[in-house]
Amino acid sequence: MIGYLHGTITELFPDSCFIDVKGVGYHTLISSTTRSRLKKGQEAMVYTYLNVREDALQLYGFSSHAEHDIFLHLISVSGIGPKAALSILSVLSADKIVWAVQNKQISLLTTAPGIGKKTAERIILELKDKLSDTLTDGETFNENISPEETTSQPDIWTDAKQALASFGYTSQEIFSTLKKAGHLNSVEEIIKFALKDLSR
Repeated sequence: MIGYLHGTITELFPDSCFIDVKGVGYHTLISSTTRSRLKKGQEAMVYTYLNVREDALQLYGFSSHAEHDIFLHLISVSGIGPKAALSILSVLSADKIVWAVQNKQISLLTTAPGIGKKTAERIILELKDKLSDTLTDGETFNENISPEETTSQPDIWTDAKQALASFGYTSQEIFSTLKKAGHLNSVEEIIKFALKDLSR
């Protein structure tokens, strides 16, 4: 099992990156939170989870122990696979997921693409007694998070998501089009591209 990767970020996409570790490039799926903490050309360490399927090996990476820990909790829930867990972590940070579960905030969990009310209820039911207030690496969860703060992320992709949502597009439509816009570097370019793509 690959526990973590320590190398250079050679490429960054909306939901993945390439990490060069001594000449070997690992394609790693990442959340928006992790993406906002990485920069192309920088040396970084990401905690990893290797998902083994019959037709593929998929590597998931996380910039913090907290995010990695919550990911493992999420995939332990019946019906939640790695992609769904990553989708949730791309909308809500680790501490906000804990807050949502502890406070039974179904509406927050359903902001993630593909997560409906029944799935959110199942996440809360199965994880309410498993998530603690503090993770082992010392990251303390904030219990005083307001609903307005639960979707804030400091990068251009979040700004683009919010702008597209204001036009009435669904989370699934936004997620789908932003996956195609990894080559763009500004909110304006991303929105222009997305609007053109969604109007087809």
